[in-house]
Amino acid sequence: MQNYLFIGGNQDGLDIPVQPDLESMQPPAGVTGKETYYRERLTVWDVAVTIYRHESLTASQILDTLISHYKAWAVNRPGGRL
Repeated sequence: MQNYLFIGGNQDGLDIPVQPDLESMQPPAGVTGKETYYRERLTVWDVAVTIYRHESLTASQILDTLISHYKAWAVNRPGGRL
């Protein structure tokens, strides 16, 4: 199994191993329910990465989330500034 990045919901930012043929999955969401995540490919030119997005997020929300997490990482690393 390969690890994939989860974006949104309770699994946000986690790198979880998933079987390669799953198009969607429902990990437990606390004690009472489940969340649905869908497999997506993010592509820029000839580079692509596979992620699992929370069912409530749109493509633009995913991009906004990735950018905000990157900015936070860049600012908080030793000597980091943005």
